[in-house]
Amino acid sequence: MDMSLKRTPLYSSYAQYGGKIVEFGGWDMPVQFSSILKEHQAVRSAVGLFDVSHMGEFLVTGPDASAFLQGMITNDVSRLHPGEVLYSPMTYDQGGTVDDLLVYCLASDRYQVVVNASNIDKDFAWLKNHVQDLQLTLTDQSEQTALLAVQGPRSQPLLQRLTETDLSSVAYYHFTFGAVAGHTALISRTGYTGEDGFELYVEPAAAAELWETLLAKGQDLGIVPCGLGARDTLRLEARLPLYGHELTSDISPLEAGLNMFVKLNKDDFIGKQALVEQKTTGLQRKVVGFVLTERGIPRAGYPINVDGQQMGHVTSGTLSPTLNQPIGLALVNAKYTAVGTPLTVEIRGKNVGAQVVKTPFYKRDH
Repeated sequence: MDMSLKRTPLYSSYAQYGGKIVEFGGWDMPVQFSSILKEHQAVRSAVGLFDVSHMGEFLVTGPDASAFLQGMITNDVSRLHPGEVLYSPMTYDQGGTVDDLLVYCLASDRYQVVVNASNIDKDFAWLKNHVQDLQLTLTDQSEQTALLAVQGPRSQPLLQRLTETDLSSVAYYHFTFGAVAGHTALISRTGYTGEDGFELYVEPAAAAELWETLLAKGQDLGIVPCGLGARDTLRLEARLPLYGHELTSDISPLEAGLNMFVKLNKDDFIGKQALVEQKTTGLQRKVVGFVLTERGIPRAGYPINVDGQQMGHVTSGTLSPTLNQPIGLALVNAKYTAVGTPLTVEIRGKNVGAQVVKTPFYKRDH
């Protein structure tokens, strides 16, 4: 094991549940516990528990906190009220993506920004470099924060057993503070699975006990511990982007299909000019969903070909556990992005038939 890799406060609990460890974004993380398929199905039909303590958390406080964030991200911070969460890309001057993140409005002058694990240092430096003479304090709280995700249709009944907070009053993309199994937590109705669920921000010292309690109290509801493998198949079915795949420093949020999170009508923000230009002149390429019409499994990086010419590449791909069909997302020349367009994916030198489809591949109906 590479000792230079970071570990979450739950690392020592993984082995007990059969955790298979892989390197992910500079961290030792479980890719699976039982099997990706079993974990995926548990989240779709019952409840799954994820350790996502590797994510980064920054605190932005002070009179200029709101205005600062408004200038740094593409979505509209000004419409946030305390208790609300906002998803947003953050872009470079040329329109490429620094990261995609969540902004929690704790108070009108106090925000928590949650960033991807592999981007913590880069994002913090990027934000810090733009503070200039604004009246605000930017603090990296990542090492003082653990994060557990309880996801699936039975996540609310399970969590309600452990808290007096009325969870039915916490709407999607809203949060509250409360005690969960005796531990103070920020209880957020958010997730990365396409299912209903909650994310619990707690002190690192509380993480292991909370993990054990959730697994013990959720046995009759079918809870299983879940790893990064199921997290990836779940998010892909729901067409949620993964930084480094659908979003990169070279792929803009508009190219990624995240138009609804890019508010070009708000005051200036970093990257606005480039994004306005992209929208005005028309996108040259876009991220689309596709299914294979022949046998095979698409993987990130595989070429997308049309009439023998490369017209893009797969950004994410898998065999969908819910649909039992090979699915993927691909960054493709804009000419070939209409639903129904035939494509081929080059898998080990062979062109395998595929077709552009409407996304998300999966949408919950409960």
